[in-house]
Amino acid sequence: MVSMELVALELFFVGLLGLAFLAILFVSGVVVWNLYRGQR
Repeated sequence: MVSMELVALELFFVGLLGLAFLAILFVSGVVVWNLYRGQR
């Protein structure tokens, strides 16, 4: 029963890490896009 709990916790943290990674990618992409659009 402990192993299942550990797997759930691991999945939760991996999902959180993935969400944070996507958010950082999105924000950096928007910033780069605005800079690129502002230069033209």
